[in-house]
Amino acid sequence: MRHVAKTRHRYRELEGLRVHYREAGVASSTAVVLLHGFPSSSYSFRDVLPALGEHAYAVAPDLPGFGFSDAPGLEEYEYTFERLSQVIEALVEDLGIERYVLFVTDFGTPVGYFMATRHPERVLGLVVQNGNTHEAGLNEGWDASRRFWAEPTEENKAALPEWLNFDGTRDQYLAGLPEELRELHPRESWHLDWERLSRPGNTDVQFQLFYDYRNHVARFDEIARYHAEHQPPCLVLWGRHDTFYDIAEVLAYHRAMTCFEAHIY
Repeated sequence: MRHVAKTRHRYRELEGLRVHYREAGVASSTAVVLLHGFPSSSYSFRDVLPALGEHAYAVAPDLPGFGFSDAPGLEEYEYTFERLSQVIEALVEDLGIERYVLFVTDFGTPVGYFMATRHPERVLGLVVQNGNTHEAGLNEGWDASRRFWAEPTEENKAALPEWLNFDGTRDQYLAGLPEELRELHPRESWHLDWERLSRPGNTDVQFQLFYDYRNHVARFDEIARYHAEHQPPCLVLWGRHDTFYDIAEVLAYHRAMTCFEAHIY
């Protein structure tokens, strides 16, 4: 019978917050750090961690505002991806991790890239799962967002698609999929996400992070320079039915990286 590493579920007090994380494998100074996207949590990696833990130390935190980590309201905490990256970096350092492979997806991508550009010497490699760092990945579906970012008026806000509700949470998993794939998704995924997302004040938190995503887009040139100068080994995993990030992002990574592999699902 094949050995499977057990996942441990733990908390740490960091930067004034109680941060929940999952880990598998033997604690080490090198690790795989997995950063989830919106609107999920480390629960996304529940099946990945035991497999990774057989070969490496793997750590998957819940970003502040997500999952079982603290989620203070906007009046108590300033939510930016840069600040979230500082919390995760504090966790990594507290765990004694000195170098790591970054696994990023969706909203975990700006968090991971703040860590990478701040300390490129710590990054052993990148795994990008439907995460965006190039203009190529932002198709016309982002036009309304760009207008709002440029002019955050009530009119431009009203033109945004509605996603901070139960249906929008479910669509993060199912939108764009053919029926034979939709029925493979366990429903508890979006029900758990919505239970956390619908906590008092949390939709405001998530909207603030969406608004801060404009600053991630503004960093694309800086990220391009990071790719060009440091060239971390890069594995791109891409679900081709993604309605939020265009598949052209895969080719953009291919053009930028010299040590590159992609799998499109």
